[in-house]
Amino acid sequence: MLRNKSFVKRTRKGNVVRTVKEHYLRDDIGCGYEACAHAVCAQARSEAEERAQPAAGSSGVNPAAPLSATPRDSADWGRHYLVPDTNAFVNQIDIFERPIINNVVVLGTVLDELRGLSMAVYNRVRAIVRDSGRRWYVFSNEHHRDTFAERAASESPNDRNDRAIRRAVAWLGEHLGSAQITPLLVTNDEGNLRRARDDGISACRMDECLQVYSEHPELLDMMGSVSIAERNAEDPGWTGYPEHLSPVQVQAGLKGGLLIQGTLQIAPFNYLEGSVLAAFPDGKERRVLVLGRADMNRAIQGDRVAVQILPKAQWRKAPSEALVDEDEDAVPDVDKKPAEGAVPDVAVPDAAAPPDSPARKRVRTAGGGSAAAAAAAAAAAAAAATAAADQAETESAEDAEPVKPADVADSADSAADGEPTGRVVGIIRRNWRSYCAFLDPNFAGRSARASSAPTTVSVLAMDRRIPKIRIRTRQASTLAGQRFVVAIDSWPKESRYPQGHFVRALGSAGDKATETEVLLLEHDVPFQPFTQNVRADLPAEGAAWVFDPERDQLNAGKRRDLRDLNVCSIDPPGCTDIDDALHAIELPNGNYQVGVHIADVTNFVKPGTAMDAEAAYRSTTVYLVDRRIDMLPELLGTNLCSLMSKVDRLAFSCVWELDRDANIVSVAFHKSVIHSKASFTYDEAQSRIDDPSLNDPITKSVRDLNMLAKKLRRRRMEAGALTLSSPEVRFRLENDSQDPVDVEMKALKDTNALVEEFMLLANISVARKIHEHFPDSSLLRRHPEPPAQNFDNLQHALKPLGIQLETGSSLALAQSLDRAVLPADPYFNNLLRILTTRCMMQAQYFCSGTRTPEEFRHYGLATGIYTHFTSPIRRYADVMVHRLLHASIDRDAGYGSVLTDKTKMSEQCDVLNHRHRMAQQAGRSSVELFTNLFFKGKTVEEPGYVTQILQNGFGVLIPSYGIEGVVYTASKDAPAAPALAYDQPSHALVSPDGGQAIALFQRVRVVLQVDDKPVSANVSSMRRKLSLRLVEPQVPGLSVSADELAALRAAAAAPSRADENRVVEIVTKHPDQVQTV
Repeated sequence: MLRNKSFVKRTRKGNVVRTVKEHYLRDDIGCGYEACAHAVCAQARSEAEERAQPAAGSSGVNPAAPLSATPRDSADWGRHYLVPDTNAFVNQIDIFERPIINNVVVLGTVLDELRGLSMAVYNRVRAIVRDSGRRWYVFSNEHHRDTFAERAASESPNDRNDRAIRRAVAWLGEHLGSAQITPLLVTNDEGNLRRARDDGISACRMDECLQVYSEHPELLDMMGSVSIAERNAEDPGWTGYPEHLSPVQVQAGLKGGLLIQGTLQIAPFNYLEGSVLAAFPDGKERRVLVLGRADMNRAIQGDRVAVQILPKAQWRKAPSEALVDEDEDAVPDVDKKPAEGAVPDVAVPDAAAPPDSPARKRVRTAGGGSAAAAAAAAAAAAAAATAAADQAETESAEDAEPVKPADVADSADSAADGEPTGRVVGIIRRNWRSYCAFLDPNFAGRSARASSAPTTVSVLAMDRRIPKIRIRTRQASTLAGQRFVVAIDSWPKESRYPQGHFVRALGSAGDKATETEVLLLEHDVPFQPFTQNVRADLPAEGAAWVFDPERDQLNAGKRRDLRDLNVCSIDPPGCTDIDDALHAIELPNGNYQVGVHIADVTNFVKPGTAMDAEAAYRSTTVYLVDRRIDMLPELLGTNLCSLMSKVDRLAFSCVWELDRDANIVSVAFHKSVIHSKASFTYDEAQSRIDDPSLNDPITKSVRDLNMLAKKLRRRRMEAGALTLSSPEVRFRLENDSQDPVDVEMKALKDTNALVEEFMLLANISVARKIHEHFPDSSLLRRHPEPPAQNFDNLQHALKPLGIQLETGSSLALAQSLDRAVLPADPYFNNLLRILTTRCMMQAQYFCSGTRTPEEFRHYGLATGIYTHFTSPIRRYADVMVHRLLHASIDRDAGYGSVLTDKTKMSEQCDVLNHRHRMAQQAGRSSVELFTNLFFKGKTVEEPGYVTQILQNGFGVLIPSYGIEGVVYTASKDAPAAPALAYDQPSHALVSPDGGQAIALFQRVRVVLQVDDKPVSANVSSMRRKLSLRLVEPQVPGLSVSADELAALRAAAAAPSRADENRVVEIVTKHPDQVQTV
């Protein structure tokens, strides 16, 4: 049956057009019940069996009829199938993803609504439907003759869809009546629920539905039903957040130059300090600080926000403060009120703030909280307020007004103005996700309710940047000391904290497996096993696959045979996913032929396949201390694609002719087949270079490569390439338990630089080639020039040392770094390079058609164009570049549509940047986890260097371990004034008498410990942070005394060496279990 659907729409040019779509109604759509006797349903099952075999692992479930003949039974509805409406999926998708929820009918109407409301939820529902073991069925009610509902003239689209859902459920009820199975409509829409019941349709709310699953009480916890009244019961003085601007107002403000937009990033050491990196009218990107919950206005880490810049009088001129107390309720903020009996935070009115506006700055009074101290503080505050009021009278009127972004551009580079600050006025896009969390340790002592009674509790995310979340749970006593996952549902302006719901439990806090799962989840690392669909794209021969000249197009001339060349690879010890190999040959004319051969991953990963989609989603291999999370299945990554020695392997080769000064004479690109003669470690290759008795062709090739690499490196340095640094750590792990038994810095050799230089040369050459052929859709990588103000604090700290960094260009910076040497401290230059690295902007992938050629530049490498080509086994960006390069040299090459679509390429670049950033952070978190495990039960005293000055502490880098922590100058348990206070002119921490000071680059000695309290004792122990305490210099009231240090050492448990014979150097013997991060 054919019907026409017509509607009108407005085009981008503003024209109104009428569109007519043909809508087919059928009578051959089955109900999905596996034992249905109706002829139509039986025919559908038969046709499905003929088209394809049931999916592997699905227990023979027919895809046309997955609904079981024995669904769950209940006293109220008998045997039944669940039929959720759209809102049920949107609000409770976490519940539906639980494996216990099966035999579900997904209506076509619901899927259509989900596609328009939330693609994330739509994709999650689709993923469940694809798992035939879950027995979910999509019933196409919109195309069924008996269930299609025509929209009435006065009916809203939402009402029509609700009616269509009810009609479909009613039809299913009649259809399945003979089987005595009830389709149960699940909805929390009271209107839809009432109408369904009035029509005689079986329907229930979500909580009523979950009563059937009594053996899983945690499902009710996942409902999320915290009321605002409950949330604010303990804080009756709370007045709420400001209302957000509407989307229309936000867009008007952005277009009118009144607002800026960007992604909110919260400081890792201070969750009340955020920042937004935004583009300003002069074309530069600048950071705007957002300080305190009031100015964040319900925005959280990762949200894209609209920000209004505050008056210059409110810009920040002092460094950040590290929060010692991790309990947010104990930390003062502009929106917090003092607890009863506590010393009040005294509001200091901003000079430029109108009288009725809330104060934005607060100063905590020192002392033990006596009345005299409070009175003195109040008097001081009154004097400060009077002085501020006098100053306000003399300031210009514009200082009281928000600053326009165009005005910031003229003055933000001046250190005298301080750092710009702003407030969030609108949310452009939420970035809420699931969060790993733990129960507030303070809750256990306050709760007297039975464990089975619903209780509203506070939970804290493992990510300190996320605010406290309130959930309602029946498992409060069970969750104490556990890690679990929660999700945020909403954050009304009347509520101090967001409200959410429990998702699932993970395990005990402190357990290594649990903590590893937490860091993978927190950094959004896909770590589930590859699906059957992905594995189906692997070569049918499996590990027995071998090179075939006919199949692999050598005979057709599409691939070069380079198996006679002396190709070798140089990698870290035990590397199994070998991406690259090299060769060098001296030519008769005195020049050199040099080849970089990269694994031909695209021969196995084709566009449009499930494997390609999975690789695009994962985007990168993630390296943790004790494991590797692969982007590609192991068969490809460590076998068929890996350029291992003594076997034929497919490659994509970049071959140059270089003169004796390493200048490029010519370059060619071609698909190839190689036969690597040797797989060297960096040490083995270095030994061949240094051993004069070795003169075989492979050794000569490595020496020639090393000679040319040094010339390439020298020329890069002369062009302004930066040699920066970062602390890199490696662990030795116990063979069985994989617990760390030693930690040390990673050492680099000349052969590291050899490989690096030719990989850089290949990436630059390929970037030029693909941009020549795909000027609008090439995937490139840029590194923006850092703003001058990024170096302000570093420059200030270098002045007393007589050192000045020249930041006008990368060449000037590189040369000034080379000159920055202190003869008395050989580590100083490396430390300076580490701190300079932290002043840099982040490199990012981008589509060439979205930037001007001037913006292509890679600042750190001092090259005008750059991309990633050399690691396709572990980076999806390189896979895409391989396809671009193949299409550039072979017009017959097949490639996906994304390569020529600027929009799709940009979207994929966003995914690549996110995954790359998350992989780096996951690696660092893994190092932190194993560092804490290593120092557990130990007290270690080590020298370190000051790397950061905060208002109430300083960062210290321990070179021997390559780890960093914060020494706090004040403690929440010590009410006395801090031993050191921040001095702005010197950018140092100075004692009250001026006799002691802590400044950047200063050498100190610290003692390292991990909190030995029970894991659920407090917030800090639940996060298991490494603590540092100052030993030298001796600062009264701060440093550890000799007697205290001796007592700490005596109390520390001696590290066990009972199984020392099982301790191995993982870097050399178990590379599959540990990687250098």
